[in-house]
Amino acid sequence: MFYLYRMKKIGLEIVALSHSVTQSHNYAVVLGEIDGKRRLPIVIGGFEAQAIAVAMERMTPNRPLTHDLFKNTLDTFDVHLKEVIINNLLDGIFYAQLVCEKDGQEFIIDSRTSDAIAMSVRFKSPLYTFDFIMDQAGVVLENEDDKSENTILAEDPKSDSFEQYSVKALNQMLEDVLDREDYEKAAKIRDEINRRKAEND
Repeated sequence: MFYLYRMKKIGLEIVALSHSVTQSHNYAVVLGEIDGKRRLPIVIGGFEAQAIAVAMERMTPNRPLTHDLFKNTLDTFDVHLKEVIINNLLDGIFYAQLVCEKDGQEFIIDSRTSDAIAMSVRFKSPLYTFDFIMDQAGVVLENEDDKSENTILAEDPKSDSFEQYSVKALNQMLEDVLDREDYEKAAKIRDEINRRKAEND
């Protein structure tokens, strides 16, 4: 697959992380083309969604998650995650690679796409794909105003509503769910707290 890296890379960013509308027990991470209007939705599991949300929200788990452990290991051995590339799409399954660097030498590690995205967020590494993947699986927003920048775990109709709770109660609830390592719910509570703070500023 090395020939692929002679192709033009398309920069991506996470624009949404929400419950999947097609698979009720899964989530969807939506990647947006940095210099365009195309979006690349990818269905991922709950654990992987949690791993991405934790990193995006800069939460500190009581115990390191698997992706944190992997990052700590790479850091210990001075391995830098240079970039993440979603490099293929076969039979509806996305494939990704971690492009790493150590002592000036570059090497590539195959990865599940959801894990690669979780690592990209932790290392703050750029995320790329190729045109043929966007052509096959990308969608174009009809209205650019519909873009939802960095929406983490967007609410679905069955999700708990936190509007009726006071900020003090929300902070206590946040501590409780973090103790239980329920990071998906913690992200929603933190969003509500931040919304209240923004209204009061």
